[in-house]
Amino acid sequence: MNRFEGKSVLVTGGSSGIGLAAAQAFAAEGARVVITGRDAAALAQAKATLGARSIALRNDAGAIADAKELAAILASQDILLDAVFINAGSAKFASFAEVDEAMWDQGFDTNVKGAYFQLQALLPRLNAGASIVLNGSINARIGMPNSSVYAASKAALISLAKTLSAELLPRGVRVNVVSPGPISTPLYGKLGMDAAALEATAAQIQSQVPLGRFGEAREVAATVLHLAAPESAFIVGTEIIIDGGMSQL
Repeated sequence: MNRFEGKSVLVTGGSSGIGLAAAQAFAAEGARVVITGRDAAALAQAKATLGARSIALRNDAGAIADAKELAAILASQDILLDAVFINAGSAKFASFAEVDEAMWDQGFDTNVKGAYFQLQALLPRLNAGASIVLNGSINARIGMPNSSVYAASKAALISLAKTLSAELLPRGVRVNVVSPGPISTPLYGKLGMDAAALEATAAQIQSQVPLGRFGEAREVAATVLHLAAPESAFIVGTEIIIDGGMSQL
């Protein structure tokens, strides 16, 4: 299939995990893909897998200045976007008693504020009929201990899909959300836990998944592409949960 032949797509946080899987899937179906991330080496490695037409840009998803700079770079290269996957995010877990202002600010700056103002900056670069997909989380739907900041930030992002859908629909732009459950990505190595705690947490989470396993990044990417493609033109302001039944059964 070549659903994205001749189209341009932006994937934030596209150098690893779900973002990279989505970027690779878009490229495989003909898209010119722009990816962002903070790690220059990871970006270069990801670009090598995406082909010569791809563009990899260093960008801090939580910085408004970077959001504006990204839009300016796209404008300077005369790139109009047909799909945007807002995937870059921060996940830090701590008990309610241990959360401090710095952790709160990092979570909300990256997951909500950065996403909001990135989309605002990109508005002039969106083609009519463009699709925006936000990366949420089932943590916004379940009461998992130690996830209060992360869950609240993702709940805010899910809410944005509805309000922005209503506001952008007259421009022909759709907004939807994918909310993954536990997915095997490098994110789980960035939770601030030591190896033993991380292993115990992963085992505890997996035991709650009816399918008995973590999901794979490509499984989320497939849904992202579906929401970004014309075949889903009647899906607006919707959240699709991808969690092996964890929040449903």
